Amino acid sequence: MAFIDLRSDTVTLPTPAMRRAMAEAEVGDDVMREDPAVNELERAAAELLGKGAALFVPSGTFANQCAILTHTRSGDEVVLAENCHVVQHEAGAAALISRVQLRPASPGSPHLLPQDLAERIREPGDIHYPRTGLVCVEQATSSGTAIPLKTLTEIHELASGRGIPVHMDGARFFNACEALNASPEEMARRADSIMFCLSKGLCAPVGSLLVGNQEFIERARVNRKRMGGGLRQAGILAAAGLVGLRDVRPRLKEDHAKAKLLADLLREIPGIEVAREPEINMVFARIKMRISAEELVRRLKKSSVRIFPPEGGVFRFVTHQQIDEAGVRKAAAALAEALRA
Repeated sequence: MAFIDLRSDTVTLPTPAMRRAMAEAEVGDDVMREDPAVNELERAAAELLGKGAALFVPSGTFANQCAILTHTRSGDEVVLAENCHVVQHEAGAAALISRVQLRPASPGSPHLLPQDLAERIREPGDIHYPRTGLVCVEQATSSGTAIPLKTLTEIHELASGRGIPVHMDGARFFNACEALNASPEEMARRADSIMFCLSKGLCAPVGSLLVGNQEFIERARVNRKRMGGGLRQAGILAAAGLVGLRDVRPRLKEDHAKAKLLADLLREIPGIEVAREPEINMVFARIKMRISAEELVRRLKKSSVRIFPPEGGVFRFVTHQQIDEAGVRKAAAALAEALRA
């Protein structure tokens, strides 16, 4: 049974071109830096973002945690938004791996606000305070918003003025670039290190890139090994990532258009309130219904549509390359029917 899967863009499958590239990839031992495909992918990522170097890692969480470990010292404090992925969805890894303290801010905002950061940077010299070792921003955010470039600039300038690096969790980095009509290099200038996922909207099966200057990436490479991320013939995976950057990245605007279509269709269904106009490939909605959320999920699955239950009373629907316009319309119709039943 072919499902219309709106749960996440992590459910994307490798494209036929990716499968061919994976099958034909020239490989070597990446720990020895001898894998041609990995080396090419890292060069391409660094060049695309205008940075000195890049590092291929197994996942987005791995990339974020490797960045935190590389930027900070044990006992440091990391300032970041309360609603960001590092706080909410990475299982407390920063405390375990880097032994740092997270200082969440801006609870009412989808992203970190410059004024909140200014209030939370620790003054040096008082032995009671931890050192502010890092600022993290998320672009685009898990709530489907793209942080304005002006805000990112203010955060980076504020942190840099105090000698504090900024790491950008860019799991959907290229979606944010598309939403803001900004080049990857322009976006990347607002951070000292950036990670982006290959396995979400870019359709690759596995992997993320951590990007920064040469010295940072060399230290991160050591930490990747310490964290168990030293892969061997990883070119089979890197080859898919190269296809994602070359072929799928330019098509992310199609995912955004499908999200806007879905939002328009949902607005026509009684009882559904779309939270806001989609900025990237995510639609958020509240649904008034006589049945439970679990029953709605079950009914939709019977109609070959997959969704996650709501979080905090809000449903999230994510479009991607493997849902076409017809699939979007079918999903909206199935949702309307499930609510009528």
